Amino acid sequence: MAVETSQPLSIAAKPSARWVQLGLGLIAMMAISSPQYVWTLFTKSFQDNLGATLPAVQITFSLVIVLQTWSSPLQGYLVDKFGPRLLIALGCLLSGAGWVLSSMVTSLTGLYLTYGLFCGIGTGVVYVGIIGLMVRWFPDRRGLATGVVAAGYGFGAIATTFPIDSMLKSAGYHQTLVVFGIILGLVGAAAALGMRMPNTSDVLPPAPAMSRSRDVAPRVMLRAPVFWLLFLMMTMMSTGGLMIISQFAAFSRDFGVASVVVFGLAALPLALTVDRITNGLTRPFFGWLSDQIGRENTMAVAFLMEAAAVAVMVAFRNDAIVFVVLSAVVFFGWGEIFSLFPSTLTDTFGTKYATTNYGFLYMAQGVGSVLGGPLAALLHDVTGSWLPVFGIVIAMDVLTGVLALAALKPLRRYYAGSGPFP
Repeated sequence: MAVETSQPLSIAAKPSARWVQLGLGLIAMMAISSPQYVWTLFTKSFQDNLGATLPAVQITFSLVIVLQTWSSPLQGYLVDKFGPRLLIALGCLLSGAGWVLSSMVTSLTGLYLTYGLFCGIGTGVVYVGIIGLMVRWFPDRRGLATGVVAAGYGFGAIATTFPIDSMLKSAGYHQTLVVFGIILGLVGAAAALGMRMPNTSDVLPPAPAMSRSRDVAPRVMLRAPVFWLLFLMMTMMSTGGLMIISQFAAFSRDFGVASVVVFGLAALPLALTVDRITNGLTRPFFGWLSDQIGRENTMAVAFLMEAAAVAVMVAFRNDAIVFVVLSAVVFFGWGEIFSLFPSTLTDTFGTKYATTNYGFLYMAQGVGSVLGGPLAALLHDVTGSWLPVFGIVIAMDVLTGVLALAALKPLRRYYAGSGPFP
């Protein structure tokens, strides 16, 4: 059992304990969100100062996601074994250090080894650790709880987008990375030091009937077809979302709307800020909705909505106002994957190995980063257009929405009944 679980009964059994943990998780998630969601603001500075192409610089973004996700099974195992407090605090400090160190690099290799390596590993242990913590504290509201902390990962950049954009223009990217790296690292670490696992003294509501009563170990889960279906679906949704996130500044400039003034603000930073709001709101909203109408039904609604929003946004790509509004809808239809997939996985495979199990599923985000980052930029360079990239995004959204109802729902019903795992 994790070292953090040995709490006095008078403290541990308080009903408010899990809400305190939820609040701390939200703060830590907000602190580690900027390396991913504000990355697009730094790409041009790194290109100019390192004399590199956009695809080469975008490898950094892929490294962040790959290291964040492909090392997550190990990170999840360590959190399950030793508890969240020190590991999550260390992850926050590593993420901040990645920004500070990347401000000093003079080569692409240096950028990969600082921003890519430190931010990737740091954000990975924080993200997986907090999600694994929340599905334990909230067995009755997994969709909502994972949605709230995942919202922190989307919302966090709201507080930093305009200040970072302003400091970039006034002080340059070197100072911006140092100042925000230190602040975000320390804030996240401070929140992490108050986290712990629930113990036997904590009085928690029972899990809903749709959750399996027995826990499934990772080695058994990895042989189950339902896991690989979830992995495929999350890979496709991650790829589409990361294509848009990582290339947002680039294609908004190509569409001629980045610097157009909308409601008194430049369209690019305004869109990024509004998108962070919807990308945050969608996670608790669709998480809550999935607690009410079922995971698969909610997936179908959200994923098909995103497909429609992307199609309309591209159709009106030269209209700055429509571009800002529709990009917000696009992110509202994408960010909920970070509440729907972990809650669905825990419903299916139980809570005992929840963090480690989600670590394996979270690797799908790493696959999506490779396809959505440099390969999407390369496809644009080869074709000279962003339209093929958006066409792929729309197709994957539609396919994933259909699979949720046609394949995932009956397969999960089979396992939730008498169907044995391999």
